[in-house]
Order: sequence, then C-alpha cells, then structure tokens
Amino acid sequence: MDQEMNSPFRYAGGKFYARKLILEHVPYHSCYVEPFAGGSSIFFAKVKAERNWLNDIDDELINCLMVIRDYPEKLIDRLKSEKATKERHSYYKNIFKPETELDYAVRWFYLNRTSYSGIMNRQNCYFGYGDKYSMRPENWPRNILRTSVKLQNVKLTALDFEEVIENVEDGAFLFVDPPYFNADQDKFYTHFFKKEDHFRLCDVLKRNNNRIKFLLTYDNSPEIRKLYKWVHSLHEKEWNYTLNRTDDQKNGTDRKGTRYKGRELFIVNYDSVKQGSLPLPLFAHKTLKDV
Repeated sequence: MDQEMNSPFRYAGGKFYARKLILEHVPYHSCYVEPFAGGSSIFFAKVKAERNWLNDIDDELINCLMVIRDYPEKLIDRLKSEKATKERHSYYKNIFKPETELDYAVRWFYLNRTSYSGIMNRQNCYFGYGDKYSMRPENWPRNILRTSVKLQNVKLTALDFEEVIENVEDGAFLFVDPPYFNADQDKFYTHFFKKEDHFRLCDVLKRNNNRIKFLLTYDNSPEIRKLYKWVHSLHEKEWNYTLNRTDDQKNGTDRKGTRYKGRELFIVNYDSVKQGSLPLPLFAHKTLKDV
C-alpha cells in the first residue's frame, strides 16, 4: 500500500507549502534518500520508491519514526487518553523522564504535535495547539497508522549527512534540505549547522556529483550561488503560505491569516525539465489540520 500523505509531524522549515513545486523537479528513480529528513514532507507526499532511506542527525526524531514504523499500536496505546493542554505540554517538556525508546517517542510525538510550529528546541518549545488548525488527539491514531504503513521497509538512521551521501547507491536520487545558510537555526532545532558544515555539504555533493542525482533546496543568497556555481542549474522559486496563529504566545502580535512568500533556490545536478517528473498527488482536499 502506497499512500501520498502529509508528514506526521509539524516541522519548522519543513517543505509542506513547497511540495508541489519540488515534486515537479523530481525525476523518476528507484532509490530515494533524504540526508536531512526533518518532517520528510517530500517523502510522504510522493509515490514511494523501491528503496528508501530517511536520515536525520536528530536521534529522537528518528527514534519516533522507528517506533511509528515498528510499534504503532504501542505508541497509540500510550497516547490514547492524552489531551492537548498546556499542562500536559509542560509535563512532557519539563517533568516526564523517558527511560525506553517508546517513552522517548511518546514525548517527542506529543510535544511535536502540540508545540508552536513544531519547534522542538527546548528553549523555544512553547505550547501552540489550537483546535481549529491543529490535528486533534483523537485523530493521532489514524495519523500514526497510515504513517507506519508508508514507513514499512524504509531505512531509518541518525547519521552525519556526509556518511549518508558517501554511501548511497549509484544512481540514487537525493532530496537534500539542509538548514538555511543565513538563518538563526539555533532557535528552532536541537541540532544545527555551522558554517563549515555548509562547505562540507558542498564538497561531498561535488565528490559524488557524477554518480547520483540531487535536488538541493537553499536560501537564495549570494554565498550559496557562488558555492554551487559548478552545479547544472539553479532555479529561483517562491510560493505563498499562511501563518495561522494557534497559540497564545507572548509576542504581542496577531498575525493570524497573514500571507507570506517562501523564496528559495532549487539546485539540481540534472536536467529537471527533460527528465520528466513523478505524478503529482492531489492535495486539494487537505486542510491545515493535517499539518
């Protein structure tokens, strides 16, 4: 069973709103790899390949995916009586002490689904649930089960990106979505890039350029353009998204419903026009409650 679906997680910097634009550039492939999985919006949105590898340096995120893949009923059982409240969010964030892999998955899943924008950095992990726009706890079991189906036979690892890229099979297609070059990553993620990591990523992609295909997404900056001037082509892309305020954070603003522009570079080492892209899933019936 191959489902085209939304990511099971909320994830800061995820590609939910850019999925259609990205999928238009994805070539046919039999092996699919994400060295920076995060919310894995593209993996879940597209048709599943014969072989799939999702990696992220965040071991708690990968652990949660592993539990969803291998023990979905156990995770559902632990979450079945949960309510999305500030009190429970505070409990999992500050009091609950996980001891097992299942415990860690319960905490990660609960905090991710109830935190503002899915931000998991403890310093900025605030309650951000709202019934109107968030997935309700009674719908979590269905979300977990369909995610488990999609994750069957998917390789899951928590490795450094360089190890992944060096070891992918020849002819693999990689969707590479690193942290932005110019961004305050430390506010959102538990693991983040240093400047030398951006250069290291460029080097490992260049070393493997002739044996893999990759679509790399980055902020549209002069530094990145210069760094990747050797690549086949760079596409400027922008898309609309709406910030829906679902919490009562103390930032003194109310930006609910405000429309924003997402702007990035899509960097590809193949002719993404002549390649022919994958069939696009239909998202017209999706709502923000699925996000």
